[in-house]
Amino acid sequence: MTVLYTTDHEWLRIEGDTATIGITDHAQSQLGDIVFVELPKVGRQLKKAETAAVVESVKAASDVYAPITGEVLEVNDALSAEPALVNSDADGKAWLFKLRIADKSELGGLMNEAAYKAHTA
Repeated sequence: MTVLYTTDHEWLRIEGDTATIGITDHAQSQLGDIVFVELPKVGRQLKKAETAAVVESVKAASDVYAPITGEVLEVNDALSAEPALVNSDADGKAWLFKLRIADKSELGGLMNEAAYKAHTA
């Protein structure tokens, strides 16, 4: 399993041909209390950099972009009932959606944990 990060504060957990995607703990702390999460539809084809989901907090709504191209395989329905999970477990239980990776070469433009930490410092 590999974990990669985007400059837009999304994380990807890569396992085989599947990427589990969420927002980073840094992103949720900037947003504040999460009150609503809009997830993509299962089966939707997403292109890299396309808006995939929306996370709304008491401060603002923030788009979540597809960090890579792929098909939505699964969404985290638990977030519909409990959007605050994003605040309490952004890097774990609060994953947003899973994609079937269409082009593994797109992963090359993403950051590892050390590079992401430097990016947010």
